[in-house]
Parts: sequence; structure tokens; C-alpha cells
Amino acid sequence: MIKNLIFDFGKVLVDYDFEAFFRKHIPDAERCRAFTPVLYNVEIQQLLDRESKPFDEIMEEVIYNNKEYEHEIRTFIDLYPTIVTCEIPGMYDLLTCLKAEGYKLYGLTNWCSKVYLTMEQFPIFRLLDGQIISSEEHVIKPEPAVYQCLFERFNLKPEECVFADDRAENIEGGRAMGMEGIVFTDAVQYEKELRQILKDRI
Repeated sequence: MIKNLIFDFGKVLVDYDFEAFFRKHIPDAERCRAFTPVLYNVEIQQLLDRESKPFDEIMEEVIYNNKEYEHEIRTFIDLYPTIVTCEIPGMYDLLTCLKAEGYKLYGLTNWCSKVYLTMEQFPIFRLLDGQIISSEEHVIKPEPAVYQCLFERFNLKPEECVFADDRAENIEGGRAMGMEGIVFTDAVQYEKELRQILKDRI
């Protein structure tokens, strides 16, 4: 029987747009195109998500290696919370409904320590019963250890959980640990797939 619903943060509970952020703060289109990959790439994002070193230290190293973009990088640091633009439509109401139905709600996110600035901005995070944040554990999805941390921290049985994430590889990581999963597209699609899982697991 499913008792616990697990949610990624970005693109599941809240939306973000790195490219729009860079376009807004770097009006020179050519410079913006050249700069965007400096920060918006898998290596940097994973460093920040894992945060084996503090956020500020990582960013100072990025500045050191990209001195021609120091101004843009410091703008990114200073205005980081504004990258997150809104809650995903329909998800606040859906989570409110699911919570009223008796399900426990948890977060499982790859995010740097700046995540708390985002969590303060949006009411949807107050619906969660707890969360695991990669930068606090220094492991990231889809590594098995981050899912195990979730189970142990909140005393959850994997077979009683359904995990929603916008990335298929993270869902596969959860399934390998015994959780059912839904690759998230939007609130309507998620609820449809969730209701079918709940029906099948009665």
C-alpha cells in the first residue's frame, strides 16, 4: 500500500529558467550566449548540487577560472533565488488534496544550499513533511545513497513510496531502490499516473 509521495523540487514543485535569467541580466546577446555554458552545464551544476565544498568556495573557483565573466557570475550569486520563477501550475492544490487524503509528502532534490531561499519564497514547500537535499548529504540523484538517506531519515519503506521527478534517470535510480516512480510532465499527467498506481496497489 502506498503511504508516501516523494517529489523532486525543480520542474516538479517549482519552475526555474537559467537561460531567461541570463538573458535578463546580460543584455548583450552574443556575450550572453558565450557566458551561459560557463554556469549552465552538467559539471558545475553537479558540483553545486553535491556541494562537497561550500557554495561560495565553489563559485570563487568558477570566477578564478573565468575571470572575464566575474561580473556576470557575481550577479548570478547575488540574484540566485530569482532563477526560480513560480510554482508548477496545479501542484499546490494537488499536494494539499493528497495531504488531506492522508499521504505523507517528502522532497528529494538535487540542489545547492541556496535552496532554502527558494523554500522561503513558495508556500508549496510548507506542505512537505520533510526533505532530503543533496548538498546537505553530499550525494546526488541518481546515486543509491541519496535514496537510502531518504528511507532511513524518515523511516520509509521503498515499496510504500511513489517518487516524482522530471528526469527519467532519477526515476530509474529510485526504482532500483524499490520505489515506484513517475516521470513528471505536469500536474494533470502526474495525478493521472499516480491514481492508477494507487488503484493498482490497493
